Amino acid sequence: MTMHDDIDPALDLVLERHIPDVTPAQLWRAWTDPEELKQWFTPKPWQTVACEIDLRPGGAFGTTMRSPNGEEVSGTGCYLEIVKHRRLVWTDALEPGYRPGASPFMTAIITMAPEGDGTRYRALVRHHDEAARQKHEEMGFLTGWGTALDQLVEHARKLG
Repeated sequence: MTMHDDIDPALDLVLERHIPDVTPAQLWRAWTDPEELKQWFTPKPWQTVACEIDLRPGGAFGTTMRSPNGEEVSGTGCYLEIVKHRRLVWTDALEPGYRPGASPFMTAIITMAPEGDGTRYRALVRHHDEAARQKHEEMGFLTGWGTALDQLVEHARKLG
C-alpha cells in the first residue's frame, strides 16, 4: 500500500482481507484475464456475461452483468495504473483513452501484496462526495464486493 492510498472514511469504502494459500499472481490472473474474471466478478446468482480488458494505462475495463431475470447492467472505465501482480487502478470517471465519462461514480484501487502464507488483498473504492459513497454503501458494497471476493478466492485457488 502506498501513501496515496490513505482512506477518507467520508468518501471511501474499503474491503481488506488476508487470503491464505493464494498468491498475488493467482489473484492477478483472475483480475486481468477476461475469461477468468467472468467466472467470479458478479455476486451469484448474477453473472458476468461480457468483459473487456485492455490492460494498459488508458485501456478499457468493461463488464456486462446479467440478473437471474435477464436484466443487463454494463459499465466501462479506464485503467489508470497497472503494476503486475500488485496493483490495478481504474475509474469510471474516464472512458478508454482518458475521455471524460458521462456519469462518474468511483475509482477502484485493488492491491495484492504477499503476506505470510498468502496475500493481503485490499479493494479501496473512492467516491467524489459523501452522497456517492453513501449510495454505494446502501447498494450493498460490503456484501456485494465481499461475495465477489469470496468467489474470486475460490476461483483463484483453481488457477494454481
